[in-house]
Amino acid sequence: MKNFNPIAAALDPSLLLKARGIEADPWQRELLFSKDRQVLLNCRRQSGKSTVVSALALHTTLYTPGSLTVILSPAQRQSIEVFHKVLEAYNAIDRPIKAEYETQLNLQLTNGSRVICLPGNEETVRCYTPDLLIIDEASRVPDALYSAMRPSLAVSNGRLIALSTPNGQKGWFYEEWQGDGPWKKVKVIWAECPRISEAQVREDIRALGQAYVDQEYNCLFTALEGLVYPDFERCHVDTCVTAGNSMGGIDWGWRNPFAAVWGVLDRDDVLWIQNERYLRNTPLHEHIQALPKIMWYADPSGAVEIAAFRHADHKVRKGDNNIRFGIAAVNARIRTGRLNVNPQRCPNLASEAKLYRYADATDGNVRDENPIDEHNHALGALRYLISRIDARFMAQLSRSGPPPADGPLETGSVEEGQAQKPQRRRSQMDINDPNLWTIL
Repeated sequence: MKNFNPIAAALDPSLLLKARGIEADPWQRELLFSKDRQVLLNCRRQSGKSTVVSALALHTTLYTPGSLTVILSPAQRQSIEVFHKVLEAYNAIDRPIKAEYETQLNLQLTNGSRVICLPGNEETVRCYTPDLLIIDEASRVPDALYSAMRPSLAVSNGRLIALSTPNGQKGWFYEEWQGDGPWKKVKVIWAECPRISEAQVREDIRALGQAYVDQEYNCLFTALEGLVYPDFERCHVDTCVTAGNSMGGIDWGWRNPFAAVWGVLDRDDVLWIQNERYLRNTPLHEHIQALPKIMWYADPSGAVEIAAFRHADHKVRKGDNNIRFGIAAVNARIRTGRLNVNPQRCPNLASEAKLYRYADATDGNVRDENPIDEHNHALGALRYLISRIDARFMAQLSRSGPPPADGPLETGSVEEGQAQKPQRRRSQMDINDPNLWTIL
């Protein structure tokens, strides 16, 4: 850039953006001039968050000799994108301090400063003590990786800039945003970005839905990809009933929480869940004393616990532990209006429903028919209960078998060593189809 003044840029970091032909937005200028040690950037996509942190990285590298800037993201290709923006700005100002070493992942200047980009690997990052740590796509960086980097910042007294769009109500980025820790929090929604039109937002609402726009444009922690019970809030009620058969479900636990949920099943086959018990590290005899003596359906793997409850005159039967069919049964009750939950009296059950999800690509490309095994204790208790209330329908599903991914269902089984007999093809039954749960 002609007429670039390195001394002026030392005092005004926004000149590093101007060198690339970018006029800083007000929030970008405020960030570049801030001295806050910990910053959370909750910004919509294409708002310029990676551009502004690349300027901050370059400013640190140029004007803090011997500094180390680490750019971290869930995948290295993402951190490389931010690193390339650092190089673009460095080239735009004609490299006022020469590079001693430069690769696609690393830049070291003759003043001893370095910028490196790394993938989201806990073992890789432990050996660095950065003066500036930039975490891109922070809402998708695992908690363990974030925890691994925190001690290194304590040693260097370095800065942490975490930038992301929301990714549901989970993970350290969400918890820090909701908490009262010493963070400067910057939220940039679409209306604050002059490069985004209202017409574009309206079109995305039409095409992708309000939940998507709330997350990607309005920076709200509302949408969570892959939820097991995406419609759970439909069954929230603020009333309680007493008329009906009292019953509940139990998921055994010690270090993981012991969870019990209970209520009544009314004459119209509507299940009202209006109580819960959710405790860790609590002796079994305390649960036995605290819970009402109603009909319980429990995790069948807890044979000892079931025997203890029965010895204390509790009625306990084994629940069905088929996770897929049990989830289908719960979802069917939600969608057909046959499940009501009081979230004020069952806060942990309501909270888990916002978090219990299937794995996606950010979970190490692990894909399974069953959800991730967390945030499912009160929900597990509910599933054991409903699996027995709807046992007839569970049996119908079991006879049909799990639906294949790419074709109609073939029924019947073949014992080992027997010749396979032609099977009559039944019409496909989708375990998530509410009609299946109402026709019998």
